[in-house]
Amino acid sequence: MPAQAAVEETTAPATTAAAAVDAADERPLVAHTKKYALEKLAPAALQTDRERVSRDTIEDLRGLGLLNHLAPLEFGGAGLDRYADRRLHELLAYADLNVWLIWAQHAPTVARIAGALNSEDGGSHPLVEPVLRGELLIGAALSDVRRYPTGNLTARRSRDGWTVNGTVSWFSGWGLNEAAVLAAVDPESEQVILALVPIDEHYRATPLALQALSGSRTERVRILDVVVPDAYALAVKPLAEWQHSDNSTAGNAGSQFFGLGRRILDEIAGEPHGTGVAEAWLPYLQGLRARAYELADAVLDGGDPDASLSERLSLKVRAGEALTTLSRALVVARAGRGLPADNTAQLHARSVLFLQVQGQTRAERTAQLDAIANSVPRLA
Repeated sequence: MPAQAAVEETTAPATTAAAAVDAADERPLVAHTKKYALEKLAPAALQTDRERVSRDTIEDLRGLGLLNHLAPLEFGGAGLDRYADRRLHELLAYADLNVWLIWAQHAPTVARIAGALNSEDGGSHPLVEPVLRGELLIGAALSDVRRYPTGNLTARRSRDGWTVNGTVSWFSGWGLNEAAVLAAVDPESEQVILALVPIDEHYRATPLALQALSGSRTERVRILDVVVPDAYALAVKPLAEWQHSDNSTAGNAGSQFFGLGRRILDEIAGEPHGTGVAEAWLPYLQGLRARAYELADAVLDGGDPDASLSERLSLKVRAGEALTTLSRALVVARAGRGLPADNTAQLHARSVLFLQVQGQTRAERTAQLDAIANSVPRLA
């Protein structure tokens, strides 16, 4: 079965970051997640794309410990390093990108929220402990800060907090999330307020009818006078500092590229005419993965968010281009069988399109379009 190839080791040396990600398969949480992803999520991916991620799936993730694996140990966290966490992202993206997206909006935010425990107000926040124990699923509304000053959430200071208004352009997991992490800009001070708030009657959702990741429950959400007490704020930082950090993080080729890319390669290899394509492209995808993880580690270990940013961004663009080519190859390998909506070739092609714009910054969009403009073949 093609899915089984996801468990194979890469040929990277044992000292590399990529090899450390592969070695994480030995961790119990990773092993259990792999089994669930391959046996339950992957076979149901087409159905999930049609019918949306179910509450039962979220309960499965909770039961595995995936809703608080990055929480402190005293709250039931798994104590995983960055390599094991990357492997979890790869496995879920391999199996079902709809499920991965909802989970990926939640999981990293738990680690961010854990930091609130060390602040004066964090201990009094009524939602922090339930989140850290994996009892609540969080939605994330962070990326619209990139659209400041015209398309962001706005925070206005009140006597003992803020009032937030605006529209969240993309909010995944709607209907499953019980709380949200909002990033809003105070235009007077040009500070970003990061807040954990309950989802209540102050939210109005509008379906987006996405053609890619249509099962991810991604909707446009209008926020009307959401009150954020000081105790609900996880962080307040200058806009310029937020943008600097965001540009660095968004410049990385994330694990979702390599999880989905390997899934497509495995399916190509399972086609009678696809073996040559899979054999030719696997080393390239592995090379991108190894270098992307190596550079991401250098930033985390060195503390310089600008380190190798241009190369990291180039790798991300190249990873997106590789997935585009591979999704096309899968359609070609399946010929007419790859055209119906109920074929995974179409699912993967749409998923690849989603990754082209997910988390996209202005710098990334420019790099993507420049790469396309510069790749026009010569006629002779």
